Amino acid sequence: MSILQKLVLASGSPRRIELLQQAGIEPDRVLPADVDETPLRAEHPRSLAKRLSKEKAEKALASLSTEADYAPGFVLAADTVVAVGRRILPKAETLDDASNCLGLLSGRSHRVYSGICLITPTGKVRQRLVETRVRFKRLPRDEINAYVASGEWRGKAGGYAVQGLAGSFVVKLVGSYTNVVGLPLYETVALLSGEGFKVHANWMSARP
Repeated sequence: MSILQKLVLASGSPRRIELLQQAGIEPDRVLPADVDETPLRAEHPRSLAKRLSKEKAEKALASLSTEADYAPGFVLAADTVVAVGRRILPKAETLDDASNCLGLLSGRSHRVYSGICLITPTGKVRQRLVETRVRFKRLPRDEINAYVASGEWRGKAGGYAVQGLAGSFVVKLVGSYTNVVGLPLYETVALLSGEGFKVHANWMSARP
């Protein structure tokens, strides 16, 4: 039996879409799955990333199954969590959120966890967890204020976007850079490929 190559991305994040496109993968459908992202009591950051990615994939699949013309495909979801120790930083939505996150990250190391969940056309659930260590330089108050004024932090885990202005804050990064952006490409491509998705199908027609 041939496996359908339809891919549904359970995220509306422009960064995740761009990263998939960078790997030559174009989602057939983008279906954001909103779930309650509140951590459970004493929940570890890595457990939160895995749980939320699975919940997002399952919610997207449930939405698809109510459609009359639904045909099984691959459903991919991800969730990224930024943490200092066991302390989980929010996805910054206010100026205070962003300022507080950057103050906490200033001159310190933190970890970025991404949970990836793939549900296959046969209903198999596959998950990966990726961890990256990042160290920021010491950020003077005027630099924090300038970054907050840029608005680049809005909706970002930990209050920053490493692919933008905040890339200049990074002293050291150990692990996957694309994980910090929002979707670890190596692990995502390996997961899709391992389940039979033809990730290289568009490479032959790619133009420099």
